[in-house]
Amino acid sequence: MFTKLINRELPAHVLFEDDSFFSFLDIHPMARGHALVVPKREEDYFFDLREDELSNILPFAKKVATAIEQVVECKRVGLSVVGLEVPHAHLHLIPINRVSDMQFGKAAIQMSDEDLSALADEIRSKIR
Repeated sequence: MFTKLINRELPAHVLFEDDSFFSFLDIHPMARGHALVVPKREEDYFFDLREDELSNILPFAKKVATAIEQVVECKRVGLSVVGLEVPHAHLHLIPINRVSDMQFGKAAIQMSDEDLSALADEIRSKIR
């Protein structure tokens, strides 16, 4: 599914991309600003990524997280790798104020497509 987003076969609120990685807002966010970072090369399990992908995904994610922090009020952006929801390695970047904000069993917050689009525009404007 993420490959279809990367290839623009499905719509996404894209935040940032380079030759190797792609970031977009989660459409079922745990918090306002919840984003995903995925390698463009499809790989199911995060720890099966190549060494260069593992070395470069965090600096890429840092750019996105830094931009999220500038837009969304939070104490920090939490990072999580779960890896069971979609068979494509990915990181969750979630604005948090307490540990309980990272509980994946809780219900997603509701955001309209228009709100997600505006938020993506704002976050994109902060990425350097």
